[in-house]
Amino acid sequence: MKLFGGGQEMNAVDEEQTAFEIGVVVPKRNVKEEEKTSDCVEVLVKEFRNLGLVVERVHGVVDEFIKLAAPLETLGRAAAELQIKKRTAIGMDLQFEWEEVDAFVRQPDGSVFSWCERFRCYRHLLYGIINKSRSSVTLRFDDKEFCWEVGEYLLQKLESERIVKEVFPLHDEIKRKKLLHTWALHWWDFTNQPIDEIYAYFGAKIAIYFAFLGMYTRWLLFPAAFGLIMHMFDFGSLQLLVLPIFFVCIILWAIMFSQFWKRKNSALLARWQISYPVRTDLGYRQGVGWSSSPSVELAKKWGTDKTKEKEMFQRIEWFGRLMRFRNDAFIIFSIICLQLPFELAYAHIYEVIESDIMKVGLTTIYLFAIQFLTQIGGKISVKLIKYENNENTEKRADSLVYKVFGLYFMQSYIGVFYHALLHRNFSTLRKVLIQRLLVSQVLENLLENILPYLKYSYKKYRVRSKKKREKGSSIGKIQFAYRVEKEYLKPSYSASIGMELEDGLFDDFLEVALQFGMIMMFACAFPLAFAFATLNNITEIRADALKLLAMLRRPTPRFSTTIGAWLNIFQFLIVMSICTNCALLVWLYDEEGKWKIEPGLAAILVMEHVLLLIKFGFSRFVPEEPAWVEANRVKNATNAENMCSKQLLKSISGARTTFGDVKKSQ
Repeated sequence: MKLFGGGQEMNAVDEEQTAFEIGVVVPKRNVKEEEKTSDCVEVLVKEFRNLGLVVERVHGVVDEFIKLAAPLETLGRAAAELQIKKRTAIGMDLQFEWEEVDAFVRQPDGSVFSWCERFRCYRHLLYGIINKSRSSVTLRFDDKEFCWEVGEYLLQKLESERIVKEVFPLHDEIKRKKLLHTWALHWWDFTNQPIDEIYAYFGAKIAIYFAFLGMYTRWLLFPAAFGLIMHMFDFGSLQLLVLPIFFVCIILWAIMFSQFWKRKNSALLARWQISYPVRTDLGYRQGVGWSSSPSVELAKKWGTDKTKEKEMFQRIEWFGRLMRFRNDAFIIFSIICLQLPFELAYAHIYEVIESDIMKVGLTTIYLFAIQFLTQIGGKISVKLIKYENNENTEKRADSLVYKVFGLYFMQSYIGVFYHALLHRNFSTLRKVLIQRLLVSQVLENLLENILPYLKYSYKKYRVRSKKKREKGSSIGKIQFAYRVEKEYLKPSYSASIGMELEDGLFDDFLEVALQFGMIMMFACAFPLAFAFATLNNITEIRADALKLLAMLRRPTPRFSTTIGAWLNIFQFLIVMSICTNCALLVWLYDEEGKWKIEPGLAAILVMEHVLLLIKFGFSRFVPEEPAWVEANRVKNATNAENMCSKQLLKSISGARTTFGDVKKSQ
């Protein structure tokens, strides 16, 4: 019996356009005809074709590239084997079945599978090639000979033998050029972006980042306009009244932005047919399944022994928390003992130096130094996280984000706090903020856009040099004629702290978070900072888009439903900004440093407590989920319940009828 009526045959499914989406890199060489049956690369290509994949081989300058595409039916059968859950027409998530493909809701671009789901299917197909014969198979590669044992996976074997150099996702040229024209090079729309197309091409994690950055930049227009007015007009004696009003408006703006982003996030998930919450580690590059979590392994081990199972769960839970506490304490201790003296020394030298040129040079050297130091701290954090008992890959990534942001928080703000707390010199504080905002943003943009090009140029130079050494100096200019080879030479979208747990989104989110903290925590000292941030973010949207589409390889998709730990970091920065701006107002009001609780100071203290109360109480007034999303979710749940109830009643009635017939026959 089919669960959904009106099922159509497989050939009635609209065929999606098949594009090459995966590239496999192997060394380039000439294979004799009589050696092809045992050549490992030829065997690999044959296995790819046996899976139903479309294969195209391209001979580059020094390597051979195997381009792979999968017809819809091949992906559908792989999705069924992976038991991928997808949204159905009645709003219920069920395991995918290729024969019932018409029962499942399609993506916003009309495709059956998202890019993240397709990538999972490709990994399952490629890394699932196994020797099912009764004996080992002898494979050759030039003069090297090895055995493909029974039950051994072929692609892993070739990777371990360093025959397969890399497996990486390819850009779809048609979609890439379309996004270039409608997104990366479309400056006139400022913050408007084709989010659905970004989701279809890059996956949920990157699409959510750009949706967040676009909304954040649009919302920045209000404080930017307010800050410009305060900078352009001299309010005289009313300055001490206007600044508190500006501060209150900015805090309310940040609180509302945080809450309304949650609403937009849930609306995006509803539009993309993504259930929340979901298992966040299924789409990550390592391909680690849910079955690898310690909780599931324990449940399998102890079975129905509830007492032992409960004890083991509690032991692992608290052991993991203690390990996280130990690692966090180690990071905090390192920041206090090692990083704090370095930051205070920089702040003191900056205060002593009189030349503005020397100050800018010192700030530039300092920013380069902290990049290097933070990379070391990030690598240490990655090693520490390996000993934590986190549930999945995204939880480990969130733990890494918290630790590394602690390092950056100290580096970015301790010097500013030094000028604000000890010297109470607002003129110097504004200069520091301007230099930090301008120098750091310019350096980040230069590094983001120049480094990938330099890496790409250096790789092309190495390939040309290697080819010239092989062929001799008489060879002419070497051209890279195939796009797949150019993509292979491009750098990957990786994080500055390493690729173990995070990709390039870590650096992009970190840049936005540090900017948010800088403009929020010192808003009263430099209201014009919001205008700088707005201009930078408008440029950042297009620069990041151009970087992903033209300068880097296509990123490996990561499945995620939120911005993760970064949302908690933004919430923390809002609370910090309430405290720091109240302190700045107190220092402005109490110029003589008497610290008397006069009516003005008392009003500032009351305002601080009121704003903190509003911060933690605003979520009660603005729900995190729009009404239409909640209504659709309730409707889908009701439809699913009614459908399942009807099917269950039919099954029970059928069973009773069968039982009655058997009883009568007896």
